Amino acid sequence: MTVEEMKQRKKELGYSNEKLSELSGVPLGTVQKVLAGVTRSPRYETLIALERVLKKQTDRIGEALPETSEKRQGDYTVEDYYLIPKERRVELIDGVIYDMASPTAIHQILSTELCNIIRSYISQQKGRCIVMAAPMDVQLDCDDKTMVQPDVMVVCDRDKITRKCIYGAPDLAVEILSDSTKKKDMYVKLGKYMEAGVREYWLVDPKGKKVIVYDFEAEVTPVIYGFSSKVPVGIFGGECEVDFAKIYEYISFLYEEDDV
Repeated sequence: MTVEEMKQRKKELGYSNEKLSELSGVPLGTVQKVLAGVTRSPRYETLIALERVLKKQTDRIGEALPETSEKRQGDYTVEDYYLIPKERRVELIDGVIYDMASPTAIHQILSTELCNIIRSYISQQKGRCIVMAAPMDVQLDCDDKTMVQPDVMVVCDRDKITRKCIYGAPDLAVEILSDSTKKKDMYVKLGKYMEAGVREYWLVDPKGKKVIVYDFEAEVTPVIYGFSSKVPVGIFGGECEVDFAKIYEYISFLYEEDDV
């Protein structure tokens, strides 16, 4: 959407700048500058966040599944999931299709660094676990109602790895939060991962600069780390650590803007 199209859509919806800021997660001052034309070259992430709120709701499911259009949310299956064009990223959870926004630069760097650190440890230990990053399908419950794409995952049982997808629960699942996925990752997927047998779950919050770690095996309360901490990987007995201070130093230039 162009800025002019955003302004027109905002008017159609009756949104104030304050409401648009609240829904998109974009700071109010940034919203005002973008829509007033003061910011001539808005950041890509800012435009995507605004467009996500302003785009018509009919864009969400509709045309991708014409042959199953009579289905309601909760009734979709893995068969329907595979009919969706590959360029459109979605997840299927308990028969509900969730659209996924394009990742930001911070998101991608965090994902890459996590994979590199964990992969390096596994290699040094000559381990058999495999670390992967999205997009990679995970048929979490081994049924036809759920297919997720963790941002980062570790799978130690290689029998779960097929050419098409991961069939079953990863040992470690990591989700990097964004405004569009935060509620789903913190509540819906938290419950799904725990029930499916994921051993450890990390929620990495770039905006809050924190990491929330759930150790499902130990059945202890979640531990919250800051971006100045070394976070131990529980499935490896804590011998592998992710130094978020180093990662943050690497990406800190991206935090110099007024929005993340």
